[in-house]
Amino acid sequence: MNLINAVAANIQSSFENSEVTTSVILSVLLVTLILSIYEYIVYLSVSHRSVYNRAFQINLAVIPFFISMIILCLQSNLVITLGTIGALAIIRYRTAVKDPVDMLYILWSVFIGITCGCRLYEVSVLTSLLVTLVLIVLENLKLSKKPLIIVFDCSPENEESVLLSLKSSVKRMEIKSRTCAGNEMHDTVEVIAKDSGLPAKILKESQADRFSIISYDAENIL
Repeated sequence: MNLINAVAANIQSSFENSEVTTSVILSVLLVTLILSIYEYIVYLSVSHRSVYNRAFQINLAVIPFFISMIILCLQSNLVITLGTIGALAIIRYRTAVKDPVDMLYILWSVFIGITCGCRLYEVSVLTSLLVTLVLIVLENLKLSKKPLIIVFDCSPENEESVLLSLKSSVKRMEIKSRTCAGNEMHDTVEVIAKDSGLPAKILKESQADRFSIISYDAENIL
């Protein structure tokens, strides 16, 4: 019992020594504000999204303020610490995150709040700068060209020659579907070409009756 009482007394004394003054609160809020705006700008400029979610971006900028103040309160009083842990344990967050990269930005916001609340400003600033550099490199790093979807129609006897012409002019080719409708073949092919205009030129010179070339963003490439 004496050991337990001694540990409890040490914990309580450490909380009592962590005095939260007005200057501390203002400094934490100021650094949190700067880093939140910084993350807001990075999300807007670095992440190239086809669908822009303004509400999610606002959440990213506001979350660090609550986290930093919670951490600051936890440092000041043991009772508040235990009460906050119990309150957070019963809260269930059910909002689905569609893009895995969004989880990174949510973690970044929580990280800013925790480090600023603990007054580890250098850790927060340096980590944020490093994360920004990594995001810029990975967002603009292209290891391969995007695939093209080619849909063309031709007669059954000319299908093989059209496919051979395409295969010889592109880096990789994969047949997705082949449909026979009467005296006409309808083929869908996915290719990766050095020059996006080359497949169209090959199809014009081949015996394809009609063709369409579709470019799209894809995570999985050939």
